Amino acid sequence: MKVSKPTQAKTQTKSQKWKDVRGRRCRPPIGPSDLNSSPVMARVIQEHQATVKKKKKKKPSVKRLKKKAKSVSDTKKNNTPKSGLKKPHAQANGSSVYNMDNESEDSQDWKEYSQSLNKNGVESSGDMDDLRPGRLEGEALHYCAERDDRKNHAVLVMQENQTLCFRGKCFLTSLYGRVEVMGFTIEEGQQSYPLFSPASHCPITIRALESSPHAREDRTEASDILRQYLSTVSRKKLLKRVRPNSSIILLEPMETPLTRFLSSFSDYGELFSPPMGELMSAVLDTPLNGLGMIPLVRAIEGLKMSETYREALNMVVNACIGDFDGCAVILVCGTKNVGKSTFIRFLINTLLNHTASVDYLEGDLGQTEFTPAGCLSLSTVREPLLGPPFTHQYTPENMIYYGQTSCESDLDRYLESLKSLWRRRSPSRETPVIINTMGWVKGFGFQLLVDMIRFFPVSHVVQLSHSGITQCPVLTPDFLRTAHGFHTHPPAQTALDEFTESHSPPRSYVHLNVQSEFQGVGRQGTAKHQRTNEHRELSLLAYLSQLQSADPGPVRPIHSLTPYQVPHTAVALGVIHCEIAPSHMFYAANASLVGLCCLGEKVMSRGGPVVLSQAPICPCVGLGVLRGIDMERGLYFLLTPVDPSILRKVNCLLLGAVSLPSCVLTTQPGFEGETPYVTTDYSFDLTGAGKLRVFKGMTRPSQLGME
Repeated sequence: MKVSKPTQAKTQTKSQKWKDVRGRRCRPPIGPSDLNSSPVMARVIQEHQATVKKKKKKKPSVKRLKKKAKSVSDTKKNNTPKSGLKKPHAQANGSSVYNMDNESEDSQDWKEYSQSLNKNGVESSGDMDDLRPGRLEGEALHYCAERDDRKNHAVLVMQENQTLCFRGKCFLTSLYGRVEVMGFTIEEGQQSYPLFSPASHCPITIRALESSPHAREDRTEASDILRQYLSTVSRKKLLKRVRPNSSIILLEPMETPLTRFLSSFSDYGELFSPPMGELMSAVLDTPLNGLGMIPLVRAIEGLKMSETYREALNMVVNACIGDFDGCAVILVCGTKNVGKSTFIRFLINTLLNHTASVDYLEGDLGQTEFTPAGCLSLSTVREPLLGPPFTHQYTPENMIYYGQTSCESDLDRYLESLKSLWRRRSPSRETPVIINTMGWVKGFGFQLLVDMIRFFPVSHVVQLSHSGITQCPVLTPDFLRTAHGFHTHPPAQTALDEFTESHSPPRSYVHLNVQSEFQGVGRQGTAKHQRTNEHRELSLLAYLSQLQSADPGPVRPIHSLTPYQVPHTAVALGVIHCEIAPSHMFYAANASLVGLCCLGEKVMSRGGPVVLSQAPICPCVGLGVLRGIDMERGLYFLLTPVDPSILRKVNCLLLGAVSLPSCVLTTQPGFEGETPYVTTDYSFDLTGAGKLRVFKGMTRPSQLGME
């Protein structure tokens, strides 16, 4: 694929033909002036704080876990193993050695603390709410959290089994002890992890775990850690809250190219603020609010796990890290909005406590995890997933651009694409594999599930349902012996021949039935940003945010970025979701999203554009925006975050049904008159013509139970 950049010089070297515009996550210094809340939230916070001041005349009363699996539990049950952990580092995060030769300031602090205890060892100040297990909220946060305005961060002391549920975003570092977030254990000495809790998904909960199997009675280590991050007064206050099993975490504001890019669109300005249904349950006057995170009271539930949910997680995790014959292959299925993606994220995070990586096969075209919609992929996950899909977008090692959010129009191509991805996985790998599936579980969708279980060496099938009923037949091994798939029919052994090259009986597997019990299960969210089409739009915008510079600064509009120049003769152009006349191909492709693919054969041109007659199944290295076509010079103008060294291998552009978000086209600043690519002068009589769909927040009659 030959490309060039538009420059003033007529000639340029091959190495200058590409410009790397890929943005990376940065962590720039943020001053207090940069932390303005949105206008709505600022007004609410000011009104709330004014009310509180009137009432307040009195004082507010990558190290991994080893060997044994950590039991999955909620706040009411803690089955964390007390073995298999290293002794915590005495000098976490670069802390210095503390000298106790002479009576120090901290010795005096502990004398004062001991005098504040009564004969039974209980504090007499009456402010014990921050020491009990459960949700941290209200005044308890004033006792156990302190903020340093100079360094713009906060330190929070949590006791075992205490939780903090919040909206917003932040960096979390464990300074002392350990905490759990979405199944992943963050221990002292590890790196900082970004937490994303937007209004589009269930709020994230931080839960403190038992810090160590060895009780640390000498708390000078905690004192030394607090000294690095807080002033003397704040340090003394928090030191009184430290217990042998306490955890101390550092919370810092977070700003990345992703968050800056999303906030540049008016529709997503309030994405990391509580939705209206949670606004009255938000705690707006704590030391954490200025950091970009807003605590929620216990009336707002975080992730709610049923008993079958926890049992399935424990069984799968134990199978993956135990003496399992070969690698575990877990297929997760269920109807729409039943919690498959959340279950998978929790499972991946829990497995990463014990193993360095987890393989993930994406089979859901509409709600993808690591890519924009319309892509099938095979990924190796090495970092925890501490946010919804749009917060961890990247290009997997193996990907195929299907080009649609549903496979109804071409089931054969869907199955062949999944098989092609599986063949690229090394058979000698012993890493656990998780297979995600679509929420289409009836008719042909159910037949595809049957085929997938037979095509892949599945060891566990986790089938999620709700309300005590199954939305499709239960996929037990006994049922599968007589079930008919789209490609396979009983007996199923012939379907495995393609992979095993043998005629052995089909492998049996463990079937786990999970009943989801969270609020709103089985129904699509009705609040802003909670609809599935909005989730797809967020993932695509997150992918395009990689075009932004990693350096802090204003967001650059898409049209202001310098594109690559790609000759028509260097790449083939194909449409994979419908039939388009060759003479109309450029009209359809202009200002569209395209998959950047690599055909196995060389593209042969007779001096003009190369047009494909059918959709190929070939590797895809990323996505791009075809922002313009120059017919006179025979050039495509392409924007993409893909690295130039990889982009040189591309020889095919595939156009699918996945379109650019309307906000990218309608909110282009700097134009006078008509906005490019947006018009009201069209005719519905033309094939393919139509206006952009706009969601006005109206509920359909079918959702109200009306005819």
